Amino acid sequence: MAAPRALADNAEIRALVEAARRNPSRFGELYEMFFELVYAYIARRVRDRDAAEDLTSEVFHKALANLGNFEWRGAPFGAWLVRIAANAIADYAKRAARDHASCGHPPEPSTEPDMEAVENRARLFRLVNDLPDDQRRVVYGRFVDERSIRDMAEELGRSEGAIKQLQFRAMGNLRARMEGGHA
Repeated sequence: MAAPRALADNAEIRALVEAARRNPSRFGELYEMFFELVYAYIARRVRDRDAAEDLTSEVFHKALANLGNFEWRGAPFGAWLVRIAANAIADYAKRAARDHASCGHPPEPSTEPDMEAVENRARLFRLVNDLPDDQRRVVYGRFVDERSIRDMAEELGRSEGAIKQLQFRAMGNLRARMEGGHA
């Protein structure tokens, strides 16, 4: 699994947007570049992994379908995607409220995204992707897939103690990199 690239400069993003307008198959590069940003924004608000994945997919489908309507007005392309995500979350919240009337807690709709929090979360996703392979697999398995230490040990062919050590090292690496401002 290749780590997604860090967000590129504005000129590169403009070139990619123009290329994707001419040839929609080039949109994949924008998807790779902005997936973490969009997913982090949605996951923080929806708190349901399946729904966050579905909404992220919906955002990129809408972005591709409306790429011809995107205009450079001083706001970055990522902000346009986050705006689409905010609207998708609001629609999801309305559907959830209708479907579940008084049950559960729908996601908190937000009209103004907290770009700093979104960028920090996207940075965390990048940092996880930069971990050594075994540490990354343990972090995803334990915290994304919510798998047990035992399950991870069986999958990786390691002892439960080794999995705990990998998790401990991964968390230490992430903490140091987040505090140190890397990535």
